[in-house]
Parts: sequence; C-alpha cells; structure tokens
Amino acid sequence: VTASSRHYVDRLFDLDPQKVLQGVIDMKNAVIGNNKQKANLIVLGAVPRLLYLLQQESSSTELRTECAVVLGSLAMGTENNVKSLLDCHIIPALLQGLLSPDLKFIEACLRCLRTIFISPVTPEDLLYTDATVISHLMALLSRSRYTQEYICQIFSHCCKGPDHQTILFNHGAVQSIAHLLVSTSYKVRMQALKCFSVLAFENPQVSMTLVNVSVDGELLPQIFVKMLQRDKPIEMQLTSAKCLTSMCRAGAIRTDDPCIVLKTLPCLVRMCSKERLLEERVEGAETLAYLIETDVELQRIASITDHLIVMLADYFKYPSSVSAITDIKRLDHDLKHAHELRQAAFKLYASLGANDEDIRKKIIETENMMDRIVNGLSESSIKVRLAAVRCLHSLSRSVQQLRTSFQDHAVWKPLMKVLQNAPNEILIVASSTLCNLLLEFSPSKEPILESGAIELLCSLTQSENLALRVNGIWALMNVAFQAEQKIKADILRGLSTEQLFQLLSDSDVNVLMKTLGLLRNLLSTRPHIDHIMSTHGKQIMQAVTLILEGEHNIEVKEQTLCILANIADGTTAKELIMTNDDILQKIKYYMSHSNAKLQLAATFCISNLIWNEEEGSQERQDKLRDMGIVDILHKLSQSSDPNLCDK
Repeated sequence: VTASSRHYVDRLFDLDPQKVLQGVIDMKNAVIGNNKQKANLIVLGAVPRLLYLLQQESSSTELRTECAVVLGSLAMGTENNVKSLLDCHIIPALLQGLLSPDLKFIEACLRCLRTIFISPVTPEDLLYTDATVISHLMALLSRSRYTQEYICQIFSHCCKGPDHQTILFNHGAVQSIAHLLVSTSYKVRMQALKCFSVLAFENPQVSMTLVNVSVDGELLPQIFVKMLQRDKPIEMQLTSAKCLTSMCRAGAIRTDDPCIVLKTLPCLVRMCSKERLLEERVEGAETLAYLIETDVELQRIASITDHLIVMLADYFKYPSSVSAITDIKRLDHDLKHAHELRQAAFKLYASLGANDEDIRKKIIETENMMDRIVNGLSESSIKVRLAAVRCLHSLSRSVQQLRTSFQDHAVWKPLMKVLQNAPNEILIVASSTLCNLLLEFSPSKEPILESGAIELLCSLTQSENLALRVNGIWALMNVAFQAEQKIKADILRGLSTEQLFQLLSDSDVNVLMKTLGLLRNLLSTRPHIDHIMSTHGKQIMQAVTLILEGEHNIEVKEQTLCILANIADGTTAKELIMTNDDILQKIKYYMSHSNAKLQLAATFCISNLIWNEEEGSQERQDKLRDMGIVDILHKLSQSSDPNLCDK
C-alpha cells in the first residue's frame, strides 16, 4: 500500500517547480478525508520535504500556501499524525511563516497551527516559548475574519492556568478580542467568546477588567447576556453563561445581580434538561455547580428552578438525549461517556446541598440517591469517585441525615474503603466527610472506630499535605469528645507523644488549634485527666508552657489556658500546676491581660485549684494568696465584662 503512494513523495523532489506544485496539489486531493493515505505519506517522509518547501524563500507563495494546506490536512488525522508533525518541528516553521506579507499564506499557516494546537497531544507551552509570537498574533487579528477565528481558537486552546492568562492579558488580549464579539461572522463571535471564557476562569484580574470594557457603547456583561438568549445556538448560550459565571465568582458581578439570577442561572438549568446533548448537560451542570457553590441564596433559587433536583436524577438513567436516540454512533458515544454525566450530577448536588437543610432533604429523597452515591464511591473513574465523595460530604453536614439515611445505608463502609490508598484530592474530601461521621451524635461513630479508623487518622496527621493533617487531627478531636478511657488511650498510643508535640509546633494555626482541641477533649473527666497526666504530664506541661510563651493569637492562648483549667480539675493532676511556679506566674500574668477572654480562662484555672471540699485546698489557697492572686481577683470583680465579674 505504501509503495503505491510513493510517487506523491517522489514528485516533491522534481527539479521543475511547476511539477512540484502540481504534485503538492495532487497530494492535497489524495489525503483529504483519507486517514490511511495520510499515514502512508507520513511514513514515506513527506513531512520534512513539505516543511523544507514551505520554508524555502525561493518557493513561490502559491507552493508555500499549498504545502501549509497539505500539512494542515495531515494534522486533521489521528493523534499519531500530529505527534509526527511535532517531531519534525512544524510549529517553529509555521510561526516563521506568519511573518510573510501574503495573507492567503498566513491564513493557511494559522489554520494548520490551529489544527495542531487543538490536538490533546500538543503541549500548550510551545505557543509561549518565543515572547514575540503572542504580540505578532495580536497584530494579525485585524487582517481578516479567518485570522480572527483561528487566532482566537489557538488562544482559547492554549490558555491553561493563571500564567498563560497573565501573558495574554498583558499583551492586551481583552481589548484586542472584545470588538470581535460583534463581528458579522458567527465563527469569529463564537471563538472570541470562548477566549473570554478561558481568560476569565478563576481570574479576578481579568474578570474585573471585563466588567468595564464596552464595545460600540455596550458593556461586555450586557453583550454576554444577549448571547444567553434562547434563540442563540446552545454553544453560544453555554459559553456566555461560563463567562458571566467566572465574573460572578471573581466578585466582578454581584450574586444578586439580575444578569446572574434571571439570566445566567436559568440558562444553565436549561442546559441540564434531558433534551440536551451529553456534553451540554455535563458542562451545564458543572458550570452551575461552580456558580452556586458558595452562595446560599443562589443554591435556593437553583433548587426550585425547573425541578432541577429531579431533573438531575435523569443523569443516572438517560445518558443520551431524546433527540439522539435515532443515531447509533451517538448512542455508543454517550454510553461510553455516561460516567461524565454522573460526576457532573454529583458535583451539582454537592453545591446545591452545601448549606440548606431542606435542599439536602430533597436531594436524599430523590429516588435511590444514597445507593447512587454509594455506587459512585467505588466507580473506576477517579472523577466520579471524587464527585461522589464531595456530594456525600455536602450531605454529611446535616445532623438529621447523619442519624437517618447515612445509618440506613451504612455509608461509612464504602467511605472507609475509599480512604485506603486514594489520591490526595479524594482523601481530603473523604476525610472531611469522616470528621462529620465521627461527631458524637452520629450512629456511625461506633462501627467506624471498630473498623480501625484511629490508626488511619493518626497516619493522616503525618501527611505532607496540610489539609490532610488538619482533617486527621480534626477527626481525632471529634472521636475524643466525651469518649471512654479506652478510645482515648488508643488515640494517644496511635499518635505517639513525639507526633503530638510535632503537631503542637506545626506552623499552621488550624493544625495547632485542632491539636489543642484534641488535648482538651482527652483531658476531660477526672479519672481520665489524672490517668493521662500521670503518663504524659511532663511533656504536656512543657507544651503548654511553650505555647503560652510563644507568639500565638488570642484563640490559641485561650484554648491552652482551658487545657490548664482541665488539668487543674484533676485530683492528682492539680499538683503538676501547683508545683510549677513558672506556670503559676503565667496564669497570674494572663489574669491581668488586656483581653477579657484570656482573663476569664486564667481565672477558671484558679477556681479549679481552690475548691474547699477538695483535699489540700487550704495549702493551695495559701500559696495563691501569697502570690497576690486575691488582689487581682478584687480588681477583676470591678470588670466591665459581666462573665469575668461573676467568675
């Protein structure tokens, strides 16, 4: 087969330029729509020769243009074709071609570059290696509607993340592309819109700029709203909704602005209908989830728009839209991608139920919802697992659901399974969910502890990842709350003293606060306080001293003084304070502190040391009296803070 195509390549080496040109044109006609022929010609080495002819100054403009067209056609084939072209350094050659004065040749180079850059195998960074490329592309935007369409398409595919956004923004992309939104060509308008949707995504700087840009006397948000209307193509509605969503999330448009509440949100809900194609339903749900993620009012409005909660249940049942059922190819595609629908639905349910108890109840009452989440936790697709865990986490914020649905479906079992060697992004959400399942009123708490949770949580506290350390220690704090002695002993054994003090010196204030919370919960009820202080007393007193001496905020010091008050409540543990003059001086110091919270906590320590009915109270009172504590108490009884005054 390859041999029969050899003559195409041989003709590229002819000495007569006219024959070479005819050879390239014949080759163009042979490869259009024929993947086999494309592969043959690549194997036979056509690419280096075509690139050579494209770059030769002596080649006619017509020949160079035809070479670019053939290369573009080869790039339209498989991903392997694109890899072969990249290996031959096609991108620098085409970028060089953009410097030509001939518009037709420039357009052919841009079309080929566009085809290569939209392929998933092409690294986006190739566009940014030479700083002059972007400014040259910006300058070419004014040449023709084709340069506009292709350049916008290249930008929207190659803008991945804040670094790329900044480069394009600094080269004036916003101003250069804005007027293309009112172009007479639909393709140009659409590609310009896509550019804005990627430029503004999670980027406050771009979003804040877009709000104030106007084209022909109309502000961009108003132009985007016009593009949302029902008579516009779906792709345009969706993309402009994404632009407005990004601007809203960045704080450039208020969440109660009519263009969000009355236009963007309803448009995105419409995209979730089962009439829409799979990709549209996925993108609609994911964008809506992002729009309402942090705003309770938008969550409430979305939950009562077009029966959205019930509509999302179809995401698990009907991967194909009603209109696509007649198309076998489409059906096959949709079945293969049905998992994308499931993860989009889980994400949107997670956002809907993030704050409102009634919405959570509605979600859980949707047919087989808990079973769907449980199944989602064990799916092979990591995206679905992550989204299912996020959904579960959102619902686990409900006290009522923790006591009912979560128990009926033994959700904790698959959750514990997810926590075994999962990647960090899943671990973070799964361990947050576990924190909620371990609250004292949750019936799942017992079985989770029996299945080895303490060991798992102790290992999380040693993670390099900050969020995992916080969640591990937070969950242990919940476990220790009003727990029996055995569980507290398990925690101390699992954590080890070294690890506990490692956490108390963690640079993150959240970790420190949760660790102090854990200590406070461990040191509750007298027998437990005395027992723990008899084994770990010395180290705990050391840690308390260090924190009270260190540069910490009020909350941290207050929590530490509360731990001291708990120790002061022990029977034998008291002595560890009474025999430690350094600590007593610190308590005295904090009684006279400028902050009433710290004064109150320090006074608490004193009151726990002096109960008359407890053994040795007289000696303790005498010692404190000698230290001048009584005088301070007299002063505090005049305090303007009623709580402190009473104490």
